[in-house]
Amino acid sequence: MACRLSIHEKQANSRQSIMRKIYPILQLVFLTLLLSHCNQPVTNDVQIQPQAQRKRVEPKNVGYHIEKRKEWIKNNAADSLKQRVVLAVNRVDVKHLALMDTIIVPNDFTGDYDSYLPFPASVPSIKDIKKILFFSYPTQVFAAYEMGELVYTGPVSMGRKNDQTPTGLYFTNWKAEKTTSTFNDEWDLRWNFNIENKLGIGFHQYDLPGYPASHSCLRLLEKDAIYLYSWADQWEMDKKNKDSVSIKGTPVIVFGSYPFGSPKPWLQLVTDPHALDMPATSVESLTAPFLQSIMAEQQKRTSIATTN
Repeated sequence: MACRLSIHEKQANSRQSIMRKIYPILQLVFLTLLLSHCNQPVTNDVQIQPQAQRKRVEPKNVGYHIEKRKEWIKNNAADSLKQRVVLAVNRVDVKHLALMDTIIVPNDFTGDYDSYLPFPASVPSIKDIKKILFFSYPTQVFAAYEMGELVYTGPVSMGRKNDQTPTGLYFTNWKAEKTTSTFNDEWDLRWNFNIENKLGIGFHQYDLPGYPASHSCLRLLEKDAIYLYSWADQWEMDKKNKDSVSIKGTPVIVFGSYPFGSPKPWLQLVTDPHALDMPATSVESLTAPFLQSIMAEQQKRTSIATTN
């Protein structure tokens, strides 16, 4: 005797019939997408997309004043953004901020974090450089740019008077989450990125006391060191000759001089809030002497990456 199908069985059979018709189509779509993906060029180089020009938000009241550190901390202990700005303006870390009697404080905090530091938000003349890093000796500030747009900035402590950081063009090479100082083996350097292999100069996390205090290296706040550690590119050694560099890393320009023996340059902000401002034309002038070398290395990295 023939079986009568229930309503649920009929619905199930109907769904199965539809899936048998759709399944080959889904397979074809999946295969097309897979082949399309496989045909994309393989590259080890990070492809940097042009940064959209961001309009920086400036403080409504551009100005600075001197304030007692204890009072300011007492009134602003819960505001992490304000504390980050004050650390940057005074070029110190939390430990050394606590040792200060008076500090420089913005009159208001309505601007972007980077608006309290001297580098410009955009430098059209370096828009063809995928990545570049600047360290300013006079202002003790670093800045990272992608395609001419500022992506990150912060305070730094560079070489002290007797061990000044050499200026000029460098390229990042090797990095290590933790390494030991060549000057003192009791000093642990976190998030270290070397830029001068023979002299042992690099940027890393370490104390920021509010003035140039290192033994030639470039000291950073931990948050900033972690960012640059991931952001910058390492060198690549030649596969046949292990002692030869095949591709250099991210270009780094260290520039200017610090007025040792004189008041800290950022104290000028109290009387002139724009005293340390760096226009885009200044960054252009700093880069111009090295532009040919930077672009040549960038082209080499791109060419080798696309052929691998």
